[in-house]
Amino acid sequence: MTPYDPDRHHRRSIRLKGYDYTQPGAYFIPICAHERASLFGAVVGGEMVLNEYGRIVQTCWDAIPNHFPHAELDAFVVMQNHVHGMLWIVETDGARNRVRATHAWPLPRNARPSGPASGALGAIVGSFKSAVTRRINALRGTPGPPVWQRNYHQHILRNEGALNTIRRYIAENPLRWHLDRYNAATVGPAPPGPRPTW
Repeated sequence: MTPYDPDRHHRRSIRLKGYDYTQPGAYFIPICAHERASLFGAVVGGEMVLNEYGRIVQTCWDAIPNHFPHAELDAFVVMQNHVHGMLWIVETDGARNRVRATHAWPLPRNARPSGPASGALGAIVGSFKSAVTRRINALRGTPGPPVWQRNYHQHILRNEGALNTIRRYIAENPLRWHLDRYNAATVGPAPPGPRPTW
């Protein structure tokens, strides 16, 4: 076993230092499939056609507000080897009393809570990724393999212009697939637009 080397094994945080990811706001979240494998379907004629795994991804994303009542969904697309989603963390009114959800899907009995605070963006994304992984691996009869890359990037959207730009980028993603740098059959450089660093 290789000994721990802090220069090689330390994973640098990609979150904003000191930022409270439980606070209300809009977040853009790109998440890549493990090794950018084309798992979720295919782009046909500029439209994404989901396979069974892609439909699992869509179903789990759509279910996020059922498990995290303070999360609201916005634009979302499942691509062949990644997803782009926008979600909001919102204040809840007295009737909902700003519910801080526990882990979105059941954890094994011996699992201990760790990582981001309950209700934080990281908990929401982690639960989504775990649910997708568990359901896809159950379907293919392989309990261990990863479905997603470790971690994820996020962008805090701070104004209406940024919101509209990202919504358009997400909606047009299938149309741009033939130019996407993560498409093995790309035919050229991607047109200008928000390009998250994955």
